[in-house]
Amino acid sequence: MDLDIDAESAAFRDEVRAWLADNVPRPALPSMDTAEGFAAHREWEARLADARLSVVTWPAEYTGRDASLLQWLLFEEEYYAAGAPGRVGQNGIFMLAPTLFAHGTAQQRDRILPAMARGEQVWAQAWSEPEAGSDIAALRSRAVRTDGGWLVSGQKTWSSRAAFADRAFGLFRSDPDSERHRGLTYLMLDLRADGVTVRPIPQLDGEPGFAELLFDEVFVPDEDVIGNPGDGWRVAMTTANNERGLSLRSPGRFLASADRLVRLWGERGEPAATAERVADAWIDTRAYQLYTYGTATRLAEGERLGPESSVNKLAWSGVDVELHETALDVLGADGEVASPWVDGYLFSLAGPIYGGTDQIQRNTIAERVLGLPREERR
Repeated sequence: MDLDIDAESAAFRDEVRAWLADNVPRPALPSMDTAEGFAAHREWEARLADARLSVVTWPAEYTGRDASLLQWLLFEEEYYAAGAPGRVGQNGIFMLAPTLFAHGTAQQRDRILPAMARGEQVWAQAWSEPEAGSDIAALRSRAVRTDGGWLVSGQKTWSSRAAFADRAFGLFRSDPDSERHRGLTYLMLDLRADGVTVRPIPQLDGEPGFAELLFDEVFVPDEDVIGNPGDGWRVAMTTANNERGLSLRSPGRFLASADRLVRLWGERGEPAATAERVADAWIDTRAYQLYTYGTATRLAEGERLGPESSVNKLAWSGVDVELHETALDVLGADGEVASPWVDGYLFSLAGPIYGGTDQIQRNTIAERVLGLPREERR
């Protein structure tokens, strides 16, 4: 693990800190799960892109900075410490983009990445189905070959950002007679196309953070297939590893929450009943930071992110719940009143589910990381 910060990275961190101090919106933007907030977050993405801070690890030709993974981690720490807005484009930036870099064509990258970086095209996920959640290989939505492309039919649910997004990416079964993990094709779809119905799904706060997507023979051109038809499972594992692994939930998010928790504990009179839990939450967050720095070091040395990304997923989903449960207990009865801590707690409860449930991650770790035998199912 390399914990040294070189002069170039330190200068980059200082530049980011200064820019955020001058540009983070005050007051905070409206919720991105409203039409007004979604539009405001698009504009924020454009401001980041103008400063070449939207996608710092991307090549310069796509408005990036060719930043190292260490520099990206520093960027994330500064971003969350400054209380900057949530990233409305995170599905595309942190999940689809790495997939395009690994499996897409140059034409696809040239066509898609610049608009993604600026928030001009916001992407939704089209993975889960009513009978295919963590077991995504059980999906039934289909893609049928036609002239110049595919006709897509079926249903996706719990599609994040889909209520207001422009496009979606996901897996569809293109060979109904194939084995479960075969005969799947990875597609990008226009959510404004004929045959697409978007049904927003209100959350506990009444805002549609998700939507149900219905497809009725929606035409998808061949240029919107990522990888080879029928080889979608292999391509999708790149997306899943990035969702569970390094990019979607950086330590910066939790470091900022841990610092807020410590401040909250001090403001509430340092209640002794929660002292050890506050300390444990802070320590667990720092441990996750060090683990991530170790992962970044290995990747910088040429290793690939594989099934061990499930370890990362378990770490950050557990840390998020721990931080917010502790904060609510520090608040006591005040924790029952609507606040950022309550909102954060409700969102944290989704962490052990999305991106593959904790139970699925434990199976993956046991079988593919530790090499334990598969459990026989009767």
